[in-house]
Amino acid sequence: NLETAPTSAYSSPARSLGDTGITPLSPSHIVNDTDSNVSEQQLFLVVVAIDFGTTSSGYAYSFTKEPECIHVMRRWEGGDPGVSNQKTPTTILLTPERKFHSFGYAARDFYHDLDPNEAKQWLYLEKFKMKLHTTGDLTMDTDLTAANGKKVKALEIFAYALQYFKEQALKELSDQAGSEFENSDVRWVITVPAIWKQPAKQFMREAAYQAGLASPENSEQLIIALEPEAASIYCRKLRLHQMIELSSKAAVNGYSGSDTVGAGFTQAKEHIRRNRQSRTFLVENVIGEIWSELEEGDKYVVVDSGGGTVDLTVHQIRLPEGHLKELYKATGGPYGSLGVDYEFEKLLCKIFGEDFIEQFKIKRPAAWVDLMIAFESRKRAAAPDRTNPLNITLPFSFIDYYKKFRGHSVEHALRKSNVDFVKWSSQGMLRMSPDAMNALFKPTIDSIIEHLRDLFQKPEVSTVKFLFLVGGFAEAPLLQQAVQAAFGDKCRIIIPQDVGLTILKGAVLFGLDPAVIKVRRSPLTYGVGVLNRYVEGKHPPEKLLVKDGTRWCTDVFDKFISADQSVALGELVKRSYTPAKPSQLVIVINIYSSEHDDVSFITDPGVKKCGTLRLDLTGTSGTAVPARREIQTLMQFGDTEIKATAVDIATSKSVKVGIDFLNY
Repeated sequence: NLETAPTSAYSSPARSLGDTGITPLSPSHIVNDTDSNVSEQQLFLVVVAIDFGTTSSGYAYSFTKEPECIHVMRRWEGGDPGVSNQKTPTTILLTPERKFHSFGYAARDFYHDLDPNEAKQWLYLEKFKMKLHTTGDLTMDTDLTAANGKKVKALEIFAYALQYFKEQALKELSDQAGSEFENSDVRWVITVPAIWKQPAKQFMREAAYQAGLASPENSEQLIIALEPEAASIYCRKLRLHQMIELSSKAAVNGYSGSDTVGAGFTQAKEHIRRNRQSRTFLVENVIGEIWSELEEGDKYVVVDSGGGTVDLTVHQIRLPEGHLKELYKATGGPYGSLGVDYEFEKLLCKIFGEDFIEQFKIKRPAAWVDLMIAFESRKRAAAPDRTNPLNITLPFSFIDYYKKFRGHSVEHALRKSNVDFVKWSSQGMLRMSPDAMNALFKPTIDSIIEHLRDLFQKPEVSTVKFLFLVGGFAEAPLLQQAVQAAFGDKCRIIIPQDVGLTILKGAVLFGLDPAVIKVRRSPLTYGVGVLNRYVEGKHPPEKLLVKDGTRWCTDVFDKFISADQSVALGELVKRSYTPAKPSQLVIVINIYSSEHDDVSFITDPGVKKCGTLRLDLTGTSGTAVPARREIQTLMQFGDTEIKATAVDIATSKSVKVGIDFLNY
């Protein structure tokens, strides 16, 4: 399409701006303004971290007066056989009038007890967090689909869920303190996958504002933490008795390698069971024993495998304080344990027909939920060395509805389907051989291993000492074995004992001391659109714009920071510009981002607008304005947010904006 260059020129964003353009003034410079962080430390009495997971969620807290104690939320009513943990399922139920009704086990049980015809009116949502990862063009208006097929606004659902956690946590804190706890006493931390794109991270913050956890004016009250980073912070504090080492290199707790996986884990589970009564974890204020073996510059990988996504982060240790430095931008993908559920669903479709399963989900949504719960507890019983079959109870209404739908029995379907390894047992159960169960795990685990292989190819990752396996899916012995088999010879593989709560506890520690992560990698390239003097032969002719006799090259992307560049927390990047035309009364600075590094023009593919600074240049008496008026633009790279400011040096007028990925 190079032939059509001249006509396409008119779609150029800069031309439509008329007379508001800017042109660079000075060589760029970076200012490290590290002092700005100090004043922010407001006095919060308590830090509450919310781990809003794809399949399960929970919160934990610590009082700033005794930071070594981390309390995990009290047990909630409900709970499943074969699934014992402090977290609650991420499920939410709205009444037919779309008002919040319940969350977690309570939502699930209530929904399950409804009459099937009534259930169709209620809105039940589960595993909805993945929508933020999979939606390419996320906005404040993105919809979610409830179990009955009706649509609801994602922002509302996320806000309801966060509000529920806020109320539960404040209630527990008030009960514990014996006096009313105010929201203003709390610093909130919400964890999100590191591989989420910026819009999804911003979406979480907007939902939290709507839920009343913090407000745009008081944005420091809420920290958005990255899940693997939180895990990493917690892993640093581990003592040897708090983890299981999978590698056969060393005996842990007196076990030799060969029986470590099985026996070490069983022993560890015992230890957890004994400690389950107490919900308070002491984090010793030491660098854990594992870390005493780490030297300055050592690298380790955190593999955070949850329900929806797997997140891989590479960190390097910086002594003496043991600050963390991110070495390689977070990678990963949608390879969580949901993939196993999806394979089970595919298996059911293969046996009973896709048309039946689709109908069954819509007509008997509560029974479908039941079936998936039954599968969940068997899924947790899968293990590499298992020999006896796994039985999954089919809900009565499944058997009943199938007979109505097809005119023959479930048993008949199983016989006819010739799916290997899945039989019908006389007790009314699907009987799966261990091989059949392992096959359901295979695609997901293969994706994780392949992703890790790619990561280990990268030069930055070549000399990794440890691999920490964390997140709910890390409890799966099949995943542990696969990681061990693939990478046991490259590095030491460590699993914290209470692996499902690792992120939650790390998030609390992060909230107590946000400065622990010092250097991150920017996930995107950021810059602003400017006009440069047109240079024959260097600039493409379709970018030529002649204004008042001056020849400009339009749409130039002036880079502030590149994708995967190291950014220190609180770092300020400054650029100076001047209005392209001295008589301008207003300037508009548009901020753009791209996942690519080599961006020359704001019209390049993949460049997205994510912010606008509008500065009014009037209000100075004509004489005072210098001939070359300096407009300083600063971008500050914070936790997951980026703030931009433009200052008119002549009048010290300034305008500020948060980078916005949802409203453009």
